Amino acid sequence: MKKSILVLSGTLFLLMMSCSTNPFTGKKNLNFVSNAQLFPTAFQQYDQFLSQHKVITGTSQSAMVKKVGQKIKMAAEKYLNANGYKGYLDGYAWEYNLVEDPAVNAWCMPGGKIVIYTGIMPIAQDEAGLATVMGHEVAHALVNHGAQRMSASTLQQLGSAGVAVATSGQSQTAQQIYQQAYGITTQYGAMLPFSRKHENEADDVGLILMAIAGYNPENATAFWQRMAANAGGGAPPEFLSTHPSSNTRIRNIKNQIPKAKAEAAKFGVTF
Repeated sequence: MKKSILVLSGTLFLLMMSCSTNPFTGKKNLNFVSNAQLFPTAFQQYDQFLSQHKVITGTSQSAMVKKVGQKIKMAAEKYLNANGYKGYLDGYAWEYNLVEDPAVNAWCMPGGKIVIYTGIMPIAQDEAGLATVMGHEVAHALVNHGAQRMSASTLQQLGSAGVAVATSGQSQTAQQIYQQAYGITTQYGAMLPFSRKHENEADDVGLILMAIAGYNPENATAFWQRMAANAGGGAPPEFLSTHPSSNTRIRNIKNQIPKAKAEAAKFGVTF
């Protein structure tokens, strides 16, 4: 019992000491992984990825990726500086690359390292569609979602260790049942909702970034409708997924568009 109390106390201490303020939402977020810890590994992995894939250069699409990426970066700087977060992007090493891959995908690693797959370009269609994609992916990095996921995973592992200690006096079968119950509960009751929350946050922040960058956030609705049509009806139920359903996502985006426009208006950008 004493051991389980110690594990619980340590977990609670981590929770109390590792909350940071989200500069875009003003909310406290769980995060005990610093950029100094995260960025070097992320940059190394990014360089390794590029060395193993064909990077597209010298085309109109690759030029558009760099143009839109630079505008999203400048929008992020404007927003953060204006809201008292000057220096927040210290350590970021922005890079935007188009990679030959038919997958409908894009991502941004911690520190501003962005990859756009050629497979998503027909769905993006134009700069506004691409700004929707890049705003969303950059938002994941700016709000430190990668570090938050690592933090949450660490807590999940600590919780599993706590269950093991608390049930150590019971039979092996009972211990397995408790661990399975814990795994199911945390996966569907915490980790997946946590991931869906991140997706919604990235949509909201992405809208603000694309709007400040000069792209009408109304275009985000059309982009996600095209994404939904491309995916077809094969998506799992929302509660089993890391992402919100297409209907939920589009509804949330429509609700957030007025806020994105209002934020852009503060910087003299109107639609």
